[in-house]
Amino acid sequence: MNKLSIEKRTQIINLLVEGSSLRATSRIADVSINTVTKLLVDVGAACQKWHNENVVKVSSKRIQCDEIWSFVYAKEKNVPNGMEDKAGDVWTFVGIDPDSKLVISWLVGSRDLDTATTFMEDIAGRLTRKVQLTTDGLKAYLEAVETAFGGNVDYSQLIKIYGQGEGKGNEKRYSPAECIGTKETRISGTPNPNHVTTSHIERQNLTMRMHMRRFTRLTNAFSKKVENHCYAIALHFMYYNFVKIHKTLRVTPAMEAGLTTKLWEIEDLVRLADAK
Repeated sequence: MNKLSIEKRTQIINLLVEGSSLRATSRIADVSINTVTKLLVDVGAACQKWHNENVVKVSSKRIQCDEIWSFVYAKEKNVPNGMEDKAGDVWTFVGIDPDSKLVISWLVGSRDLDTATTFMEDIAGRLTRKVQLTTDGLKAYLEAVETAFGGNVDYSQLIKIYGQGEGKGNEKRYSPAECIGTKETRISGTPNPNHVTTSHIERQNLTMRMHMRRFTRLTNAFSKKVENHCYAIALHFMYYNFVKIHKTLRVTPAMEAGLTTKLWEIEDLVRLADAK
C-alpha cells in the first residue's frame, strides 16, 4: 500500500490546523478527501492518546471553563429519523489555565450533568494543587464541581446578562446578543474577586472558531461523525498547546506550564501517529 511522504502528511495537517476544510485541504494538497480524512483520524487519535497520558500533574493556580456549541451531521431540529443517537447538537467543554494559557482538558458531549461531571473529574485528576475555578452559570456545574473537587476548590460562577443586539433587520439577526452586565456568585471556598472572569476561555472559543471550520459561525462546514469531530478537536488542542507560540508568552502554553522544554513542530504531530 502506498504511503504519503512525511512532507506531504505534514502539509495536510498544517492546512487542517490553520482552519482549512477537508475539501479545501484535498484540493490544495492534491490528494483525495478520503486520504485527508484518514490522516485526520490517525493523527487526531494519536494526539488524543498523547494528551491523556502526558498532560498530567499540572500545577495551575486558576482554571476557567466554558462550553462551545456545534453540531454533527445535522442540527438538532433537522436530525433524520433513526439517527438521533448519531447526529444533532454537541457541546465541547473546555478548561484553560489563564496564566500559562494551557488547555488542560476538553470533552465532547451533551450540555448536561453527566458530561459536566466527567469533564470536571478529568480536570481535577490532572491538577496537583487547590485552584480557583470560574465557570459560567450552567446549573450542571454546581453538582459536577462538588462531585469532582469536594470542598477543595475556590469556585465562583460568572453569569452574564444579555440585552438586545444593536442594529436592524439582518444586521441585528446576525449580530451576537449584547452583554449588558455580569453577576458574580461565590459557590465554595474563598475565590479572589479579581480573578473571577471567563475572558481567557472565551478568547479560546474564538481561537477554536478560527482554527477549526466546524466551529465557524454561519458556515456549512460540519462533521459527519462525532468520532471525527473529536479527532479534529484533539488535533487542534495538541497543536495549540505544543506547537503554536502564544504571542504574549513567546513560548507555547505547554512550555510555559513546564510540560516540555521543546518547541514542537507539525511534523512531530504526524510522527505521533506513526509511533502509535
